[in-house]
Amino acid sequence: MAEQELLAKDKKEIEEPNRTRPGRNYVPDVDIREDDQALWLWIDMPGVEQDKISVDLHDGVLTIQGDVSLEEYEGLSPIYTEYNVGGFRRRFNLPDGAHFDQNAIAARIADGVLEIKLPKVEPAKPRRIAVTS
Repeated sequence: MAEQELLAKDKKEIEEPNRTRPGRNYVPDVDIREDDQALWLWIDMPGVEQDKISVDLHDGVLTIQGDVSLEEYEGLSPIYTEYNVGGFRRRFNLPDGAHFDQNAIAARIADGVLEIKLPKVEPAKPRRIAVTS
């Protein structure tokens, strides 16, 4: 196996002309999986407390936002850093909002990873149609 230096992946900062919150906002890394029952998302949100996360579904757009308290980092003078501190924001246009049961959407945070489950409504689930004669 060849020696290789490990390099940190740069965070992509969100560029917005009219910010309403101080500090930087970044695009979090997301893994998405779909099965017959639901659409699943896992979003990296290190340093974000549960009460600082918002998940909204409106007009077919899923918006995920997490705010990091910058007070803990004020006045620090690190010798070296690979991690930029800031909030996270991501938006997804869902194929059809009617395919998901909006009353059953669930989100939970554990170890800096936000898991979101968007359960499908019955008509959107694949099903086998029996053929009779």
